[in-house]
Amino acid sequence: MRVPMTRGQIGNARIASVTLARTDGQLIPAQWTGPGLTSSAAGELHFVLPHLAAGESVRLKATLSTQPASSRGGFTWHDQPGHHTELKFGERPILTYHYERLDESTPASRVRTYKVFHHVHAPNGDRIVTGGLNDDPMVHSPHHRGIFYGFNRITYGNGKRADTWHCIDGAFQQHERFLASEQGAVLGRHRVEISWHGKDAGFADEERELTVYNVPGGHLIEFASRLRSSSGRVRIDGDPQHAGFQFRAHNDVDAFTSRETIYVRPDGIGKPGETRNWDPQTRQGPVNLPWNAMSFVLDGKRYTVAYLDHPGNPKEARFSEREYGRFGSYFEYTIEKDKPLAVNYRLWLQEGLMQPEEVAALSSSFLEPVKVTVHETK
Repeated sequence: MRVPMTRGQIGNARIASVTLARTDGQLIPAQWTGPGLTSSAAGELHFVLPHLAAGESVRLKATLSTQPASSRGGFTWHDQPGHHTELKFGERPILTYHYERLDESTPASRVRTYKVFHHVHAPNGDRIVTGGLNDDPMVHSPHHRGIFYGFNRITYGNGKRADTWHCIDGAFQQHERFLASEQGAVLGRHRVEISWHGKDAGFADEERELTVYNVPGGHLIEFASRLRSSSGRVRIDGDPQHAGFQFRAHNDVDAFTSRETIYVRPDGIGKPGETRNWDPQTRQGPVNLPWNAMSFVLDGKRYTVAYLDHPGNPKEARFSEREYGRFGSYFEYTIEKDKPLAVNYRLWLQEGLMQPEEVAALSSSFLEPVKVTVHETK
């Protein structure tokens, strides 16, 4: 649950923590944060309801404080300056943001540093389940990296072109600075500034936010982005295989288990190795899906990652699937000075093969969250 709040201070001091309790005094884990990228609130109250049946309601009391909360046992960020920062829950690794600045001293160093991305660990933390920066020289499509975002057909500056998917012909994405971060019992979040560059100069600036929620059964990850133009009109375009917000499983899926990859879609569970893709030639194929899910096998263990789209994201959303472990969607959009490109997605990662109704329930909670009414008292 995320509750936007109208105030962020008590007197002249900023709110730093919150205690949340039921009417019987039972405490519920809760966390106070600053506003997220998609929020215009002064602050946010976050908590996880263990259970609430349809049609039921619950009354809770939130006590705000200017004293910081203890993050012991919850989410914490661990930074290796200039290279990466890792989010852990207790001692368990959750995800890693790789943000080395572009290094063009050698072709290999350029490939390593031309794109920022997030690696994701398995729910139990025992291994990385995403691809990217793999030392294997035979890795398929080394520009596919974990949770990543880019487009291969970008036009800016009166006809100049850029490809921030493959990052060729001088294009690249570069981390500029950390804008905000949160850690605590309910979520870990950070917001970063990323510059998008063509061959000659930067043409857009992005605020990218990743949030991971402490919910049972897997990783619930929210991705939000706002891309603004620094050079006038920017046309964003691509094709289903080389653009948009995407997830790439570890290269071991491509090397050993691609025939076991299964896609779970709104119309049912597909056959192993079967994929569906929007076709640019016929302009036919999966579009505007509320969700899609990919189930893949690593080290003999099956995982499912669900990809949840939001109706507020640009449409037409054209979906792509690959049995080697990459999937997602893209769209076309024109950024103007007063019209940034804003997107919001969720990913859910768990062990085992998910059923369509389970993914649909995740999508429903994303699009229609439980309603909260706030009554403030002094």
